[in-house]
Amino acid sequence: MSYYQAPVRDIQFVIENIADLESLARLPGFEDADPETVASIVEEASKLAGDVLAPLNRIGDQQGATLEDGNVTASPGFGDAYRQIVEGGWNSLSFNPEYGGQGMPGLLAFVISEIWQSANMALSLCPMLTQAAVEALEAHGSDALKQQYLEKLVSGEWTGAMDLTEPQAGSDLAAVKTKAVPNGDHYLLSGQKIYITWGDHGMTDNIIHFVLARTPDAPAGVKGISLFLVPKYLLNDDGSIGKRNDMRPLSLEHKLGIHGSPTCVMGFGDEGGAVGYLVGEENNGLACMFTMMNHARLNVGIQGLGIAERAYQRAVRYAKERVQGMAPGVDGRATIVHHPDVRRMLMLMKSQIEAMRAMSYLAAAHLDHSHHATDDADKLKHRVRVDLLVPVVKGWCTEQCNEVASLAIQVHGGMGYVEETGAAQHYRDARIAAIYEGTSGIQAQDLAGRKVIRDQGRAIGALSDDMRDTVNALRDAGDGFGSMADTLADGVKTLDKAVATLLSSYEDDVHATNAMAFNLMMLTGTVTGGWLLAKEALTAKAKLADSDDEFYRTKIVTARFYAQQVMPRARAYAEALAAGSNDIMALAEDQF
Repeated sequence: MSYYQAPVRDIQFVIENIADLESLARLPGFEDADPETVASIVEEASKLAGDVLAPLNRIGDQQGATLEDGNVTASPGFGDAYRQIVEGGWNSLSFNPEYGGQGMPGLLAFVISEIWQSANMALSLCPMLTQAAVEALEAHGSDALKQQYLEKLVSGEWTGAMDLTEPQAGSDLAAVKTKAVPNGDHYLLSGQKIYITWGDHGMTDNIIHFVLARTPDAPAGVKGISLFLVPKYLLNDDGSIGKRNDMRPLSLEHKLGIHGSPTCVMGFGDEGGAVGYLVGEENNGLACMFTMMNHARLNVGIQGLGIAERAYQRAVRYAKERVQGMAPGVDGRATIVHHPDVRRMLMLMKSQIEAMRAMSYLAAAHLDHSHHATDDADKLKHRVRVDLLVPVVKGWCTEQCNEVASLAIQVHGGMGYVEETGAAQHYRDARIAAIYEGTSGIQAQDLAGRKVIRDQGRAIGALSDDMRDTVNALRDAGDGFGSMADTLADGVKTLDKAVATLLSSYEDDVHATNAMAFNLMMLTGTVTGGWLLAKEALTAKAKLADSDDEFYRTKIVTARFYAQQVMPRARAYAEALAAGSNDIMALAEDQF
């Protein structure tokens, strides 16, 4: 079934109370981001997702994109749905009005991304990558390139693609071999790229590729990589579409999931060289690409949230409909939602999804503040926090998405293992999110190395300080919040100890950082999720003073469940981290 209903009430609650919409609306340019306007935008996005995007999700899975004669054709219905996204102005929501954007907070674009990803992950990858391309071009492109390409990318009339990796390189971008030879005001590119999401399609008049390549005299390694804008079709002097560039999709990957998203092997320069234009400075391409990649990484974390939400909704519907067995207090045979083990799984899914949502939106709000705050010190504070959170959002949320999608199949029992119910598609689609835009291991290494060791734990220590403030607020709240306070306090203490272990180990053990990194990432995500759900519970308690709304009672129960059933994982991650690298690295290569 295609049924999907965006969790609008929870989304709005998190926007207002965790992401602090009120403080965002005080930033220059965001004055129109009042709760009523934002709620209206979210509601309209929900309608488009449920009515247009979600019904195409199954079709895209069963009738994926196809390649013929050097051209990719999107899944049936995708082109029309994409046009509705563009015509509705959805792609331009958070971009600079100078280039046709609507100037709303980036937070709102990430919120809409969650809704799109839930409804149709395969199709939603296309505008997601376009938005990342806009970020890179606006930050690093020349005035001429911005003039030629930004407005069409902002509107979504043209789409963007990231062309990073190559067959011999994988995640090791230092091994990139694609060549870029100077030729007048442009470069001629030759080489091959793999895993290029939405690298070709017929839904728009042009596709703008951002390609990593090396110039002839470039130094070895990552310091010799440059970034180039390579359009599918060149532009005439008046900006109209000209001849096709020397680039083609050579094949489509046969994937486990997201069949509706064409993942291309792209060839450049078979007929003399694909015309490309330098973005940023020569040999500084990796820094430019990271502008694009960090936006995409945050979005992929939110993608994990979106797929988890969709899988959860399907599991809940099935649990309420499937009659099987007997349950205390129920006359006759019961629906399986009455069975405690099914409830355990549903609560695991629900609580982790709500933690993922809070963490993702919080990171997006910090990103907005880091760009738009009026005080430089304030900008820096928010930049440090978002830099810390991005690898956790990307890594922890996508790992939890895999768990949630798996639990959704388990709730369905044997029916979940067959394709007809649709639960299996979410599991297959979800699996890529922990891999692309940097695997979980890469996110973990980024967190441990660049975000913890580099500043000797100051940024993550500041996060712990904020968590301790919430512990104190929980203790003051009474009414059974004390046990939640104890659990969160233990989690923060455990996190602090793990960070201290890493900082005391990495200099003496060459393997320590990477051996400890994954467990640190999962520990950080678990504790941060518990912290944010505790903050939600405190807000819900305050609102219950003026409202007998069951939504707020549910918030408190969900936070309490997470504290009881999920937070204990923190200690396990910490103990695994403290074990260090000895046994991880103990076996010789031929012992495997």
